[in-house]
Amino acid sequence: MSLSQRIVVLSSIALVAVGCSGTSTTQVSTLEGEVQAREQKISELENRLESEKEATKKAEAEARAAAEQARNAASTAAANNTGSRTVVTGGEMLPPNAKAGECYARVLVPEVYNSSTERVLVNEASETVQIIPAKFEAGEERVLVKEASERLEVVPATYETVEERVMVKPASTVMEQVPATYETTTEKVLVTPARTSWKKGRGPVEKVDNSTGEIMCLIEEPAVYRTVSKRVVKTPASTREREIPAEYTTVTKRIVKTPASTRPVVIPAEYKTVKVRKMVEPAREKRTPIAAKYADVPKREMVKESYLEWRPVLCETNMGAATIEGVQRALKSAGHDPGPIDGRYGRQTRAAVTEYQKKKGLATGGLTLKTLKSLGVNAG
Repeated sequence: MSLSQRIVVLSSIALVAVGCSGTSTTQVSTLEGEVQAREQKISELENRLESEKEATKKAEAEARAAAEQARNAASTAAANNTGSRTVVTGGEMLPPNAKAGECYARVLVPEVYNSSTERVLVNEASETVQIIPAKFEAGEERVLVKEASERLEVVPATYETVEERVMVKPASTVMEQVPATYETTTEKVLVTPARTSWKKGRGPVEKVDNSTGEIMCLIEEPAVYRTVSKRVVKTPASTREREIPAEYTTVTKRIVKTPASTRPVVIPAEYKTVKVRKMVEPAREKRTPIAAKYADVPKREMVKESYLEWRPVLCETNMGAATIEGVQRALKSAGHDPGPIDGRYGRQTRAAVTEYQKKKGLATGGLTLKTLKSLGVNAG
C-alpha cells in the first residue's frame, strides 16, 4: 500500500470515529478542519508521487538510451581494447577499468531509502456523550385552570319611606291696621228745651179771654229729651305688627338610608385534577472519555538519490543460451513471466528482468551481474 493510500485509509478511520462518537459541534468542526488539512496533504503527496513517477520514467528512458550507447561503446571498446586503459571514442567517456570479454551498461541505481515507523495520531482524545432520557411515572395532579381574581360588586342604595313636615311658606310679619274700637252709649239729647207756651184750654175754667171765648193757658213745657244711641271711639285706630307663622305640610318621601357603593368580591381559583406523567429523574448526560488513538505508520525516507553507473552486464557478446534459459527459469520461479524458455533475451524477458530488479531494489537498465547473483544464476 502506497503512502497516499495509507493516509486516505487513516483519514477515513478518523471520519468514522468522529461520526460514531458523540463529540460536540466544536470538536466536529475541528476534526473536519484536520481532515481537510490531511486531504490537502494527501493531494500534495499524490502530486509529488506523480512527479516522482514521471522522473522515474524519464530516468528509465535515459537508462535505456545509456544502455544502448554502452552496448555500442562496449563493442567499440572490445575492438580497440588496449588492456585496462580508459578509451575515449567520439568524445564520450567509456567504463573505466573495463576488462576484455565483459560487457558494460549504464544502469540506473535506485535511490536508497531508510525504513522507519512513525507514530501518528489517528483519533484525537475525545469523549462520547450519551443522553440518558428522563424517567417518568403516571400520576394525578391538581392543575390551576383559572387563577384567583377579584371583581367589584355594586351594592345598591337602600331607601326608606319617612314623613316629613315641609315648610310651605316661611314665617313672616305684616303690618296691619288695628281699627278703632267703638262702643255704643245712650245719651239723652235735648230735643227741645223747657219752655212756656200758650195752649188752648179745654174748659171754662181755662178761658182767659172772655171776649173770644177761648181759653188760653200758659203752659210750661218741660224740656224734651230723646235718648239716642251712638258709637263712640273706645280705642282709636292704630297699627300693629302681626307675625304670620310659617306654614307646614306633611309629605311622605323616600330617602336614601344607605348610599350605593361597591365591594370587592374574591373569585377563588379553579383547579382541575388531571392525569400527568411526573418526572422522577431528569435527563442527564453520561460522558465517557475516549483516549487518543495512535498508529505506527511505516515511513521510508530517501537517504541516497538514484544515479547512473557503468556496471558489467550480460549481453549478446558474453551471454550464452544456457545462461538466458537459467535466467528465464529463475524469473518464472520468482513469479515473473519471462515468456517461453527459449534461451533468447527478448522483449518479454527484458521486461521480467526489469520487474524483478525493481522488486528487489536492484539497478535497472541491463542484466547486471548482481541481478544474476540475486537470481542464483552463474554467468556461463
